[in-house]
Amino acid sequence: MILPTILRQPRLLANTTHKITLRSLADISVEHGRGAWKTYGDVTSYQPGKFQIKTYNKISPIGLSKFPSDQYEVKSGEEAANAHAILLRSHKLQEDEVNLTVRAIARCGAGTNNVPVVRMSELGIPVFNTPGANANAVKELVICGMLLGSRKIVDGINHMHSLGEQGLAKERVEKDKAMFGGRELKGKTLAVVGLGHIGAATARDAEHLGMHVVGYDPMLSIENALKLPRSIQLSGSMVEAVRSADYISLNIPYIKGEGGTHGVINSDICDNLKEGAVLLNFARGELVDSEAIKKHLDEKNGRYISDFPDDLLWNHPSTILLPHLGASTEEAEDAAASMAAETIRDFLETGTIRNSVNFPATSLPNRPENSIRFTVVTNNQINQSKGGVAYNVVDVDTGGHEVVDFKEVQEKITMLEGVLSSRVIYGVPGTGYAKNVGGDYFV
Repeated sequence: MILPTILRQPRLLANTTHKITLRSLADISVEHGRGAWKTYGDVTSYQPGKFQIKTYNKISPIGLSKFPSDQYEVKSGEEAANAHAILLRSHKLQEDEVNLTVRAIARCGAGTNNVPVVRMSELGIPVFNTPGANANAVKELVICGMLLGSRKIVDGINHMHSLGEQGLAKERVEKDKAMFGGRELKGKTLAVVGLGHIGAATARDAEHLGMHVVGYDPMLSIENALKLPRSIQLSGSMVEAVRSADYISLNIPYIKGEGGTHGVINSDICDNLKEGAVLLNFARGELVDSEAIKKHLDEKNGRYISDFPDDLLWNHPSTILLPHLGASTEEAEDAAASMAAETIRDFLETGTIRNSVNFPATSLPNRPENSIRFTVVTNNQINQSKGGVAYNVVDVDTGGHEVVDFKEVQEKITMLEGVLSSRVIYGVPGTGYAKNVGGDYFV
């Protein structure tokens, strides 16, 4: 791709800004460029001088308060006809819900399988998540799951309910408690598969409970490795990790397609589980092959504790299914929404990219005085990229004497082959965005 002469040198890097001097800068009005208003489905939904945020699901008010009212307006669903960013939790986002005006999408949570990430990459839209925001909430439920899988607590509760209905509780309680014997966690082995925020926290707390901890994560980062308990034993394969474990906690993302994690807990893994092993799935239901784990439950007296529905195992006596409660605490929802809002703000206001699942991380300083920031999203590999998307940033000095119409420069760059979108960031919310839509210039 050849950039116009004005931006050809120096080379642009995804995580670096460069300064280019222009003699002056023409006015860049609201959604600058030609055909401004005709690109909007509902002019009354757009307030010039503000970023518009579209929300799906009930987003924590504490998180939404991170958007200052003098720069942002927050609207729900289709009320936000001209959204600049989307904030959501579990809503399964469809492409037709992503307006042409949308610059970014953030999910209040770690997983993004309810967002069409691949398609958003093709459209040049970064998708953000909030890793670690719900880690403590999920970790606590994993610990709860180990207890549920050890002490027949649910069975005991149901039995007491039945006795209560018959008026026999006081008479039978001491005699019947022998039906619900269990085992302690202390001294048992926990295999943690996936040592990210949740996995590392689970490993630390399990050690405090007196458990022996084994871990497996082929993608273990230095940051998370430093969070692990010193006594943890790292394994070279998943089979090695689970073979001697009394409990197995899954903490890995769900990735579709070849080489992904769909059904990663298959017959090869389940055949290596020991007698009575408890599988804890608080990551994603699709990670587990239901037929494979059912065989373990039936033949080896195992237990399966999951935070997701399962059409095969929903009524199995050795299975406990919860209604996706992992991050359902006020604290986790507040933390995730706050992190998502701050990530969106950083991107819209400065172009910074952090916690994106499809764009390269790009840490940017504030714009220099008397400058604008120009960003270009391309589908080629000329710079640092992630998943085929490259992010280019340049700061342009607007001082001097000669007039340059930057609107024309932006249009020429945006319509180059391989360019998906561009932004001019100069301090006025909601303005400066352009993209190539099937060969048409959208502003």
